[in-house]
Amino acid sequence: MKISIKKFEIGAGMNISMIRYILCWVVEIEGLFLLLPCMVAGIYGERVGTIYFFWAGLCIVIGYIGSRYKPDRTEIFTKEGLVTAALVWLIMSFLGAAPFTISGEIPSYLDALFEIVSGFTTTGASILNNVEGLTHASLFWRSFSHWLGGMGVLVFILMLLPVQNGSQMNLMRAESPGYNVSKFVPRVRGTARILYKIYLALSVAEFVVLLLGRMNWFHAICITFGTAGTGGFGVLNASCGSYTVFQQYAIAVFMILFGVNFSFYFLITAKKHRIAFRLDEVRVYLAIIVAAVVLIAVNTRSYFGGLEETFRSALFQVGSIITTTGFSTKDFDLWPSFSKSILVMLMCIGACAGSTGGGFKVSRVIILVRSTFRRLSTYINPKRVRRIKMDGETMPEEQVRGVEVFLVVYIMIFALSTLLVSIDGFGFETNFTAVAATLNNIGPGLQEVGPTANYALFGPFSKIILIFDMLAGRLEIFPVLILLYPPTWKKR
Repeated sequence: MKISIKKFEIGAGMNISMIRYILCWVVEIEGLFLLLPCMVAGIYGERVGTIYFFWAGLCIVIGYIGSRYKPDRTEIFTKEGLVTAALVWLIMSFLGAAPFTISGEIPSYLDALFEIVSGFTTTGASILNNVEGLTHASLFWRSFSHWLGGMGVLVFILMLLPVQNGSQMNLMRAESPGYNVSKFVPRVRGTARILYKIYLALSVAEFVVLLLGRMNWFHAICITFGTAGTGGFGVLNASCGSYTVFQQYAIAVFMILFGVNFSFYFLITAKKHRIAFRLDEVRVYLAIIVAAVVLIAVNTRSYFGGLEETFRSALFQVGSIITTTGFSTKDFDLWPSFSKSILVMLMCIGACAGSTGGGFKVSRVIILVRSTFRRLSTYINPKRVRRIKMDGETMPEEQVRGVEVFLVVYIMIFALSTLLVSIDGFGFETNFTAVAATLNNIGPGLQEVGPTANYALFGPFSKIILIFDMLAGRLEIFPVLILLYPPTWKKR
């Protein structure tokens, strides 16, 4: 067996041993995280805790045995990084779904897989008709999957794995959202630690604020997980509609904060305020939010009792949709078409690159708009050389082309997925927004998948397509495609 693996590695150039090593680490760490719902079950006296404990122990043992055999070659190149990222998320999902089915809370394994993929990818799309029917342990695991998936499990593992610095960067690029991933400090491990410190600090801050707002501790921690990961799984059937005014404002503000590029927070902590507030993406992101809130508030003013409620509903829903969190306080499917159209546009735009949010990303929209104006300028002045800049620096043409290619592939997957899910026979608005909500990791769409509905109505084939969309959206498409691309596995 060892000989055949070695031949495959030499022939295909794929470091299978290192991929196996990382996957075993992931299985072990997921097992450790599965112990957390056991503790919740203990607090509430729920028998389901024994199932989580058994499954956690099995994962820890399997992962520990596999990760004891460190490979001779620890290099991870771009191809291995993409394949590893895709496999990590698949394995996490397959293992993470099992407790739901074993406990009988979600009898269908495909439905359980849909639910946990939605959790890890921070989508928030659910197949559950009665969220409140789940045990506290399962509600916790479901919400915690958002927090774990928000920053990414590979980013967490990079703080622990003894691999070369270049290999670490290839892994981080494969999992982190955005058109470009840069290091804050010379070592990638240091970057990973900084990211998680910022992530943890913001999470703790929201949890404390919600507690001060007199929210139940269990609700506060689950909502914090959903907000931090910009996921959107709630613990109530009404999502956030039954929370107090203060609590809704707090959630809205933190959703917007988690949608900001984490480079901004790093620059703030490094006392580089001028550079931080000159980041093009952050400024455009905030400008879009302000414009959308104003337009929707004006358009929906007759739907609410007063100015404050109108503003709060608009702010909450805009913050929820553009950050791809997916929480709701109102059934926005009942709003005027103008407001719903704005929300669909925000679904596709998404949050900032380098945040926990999904979508196409604000930075890519900026680059495409500037690329379009450059093309128009070229028609008028063919001899003029015009460069595209971000944050005052000229972008390499390779990155610009990369964004343009991403747009093409994004549209192709969007169109094909919409066509395939239409086999179930639902209306275009349902199919289109279901794909938009899963590919952009948002959760709720419109019509049959609106904020008061769920995805249980889709058949098995459509659910598989939407699971693919959720994974592709979270991993920025290419890791999933490279895993399915036949030449990746051919011997060379």
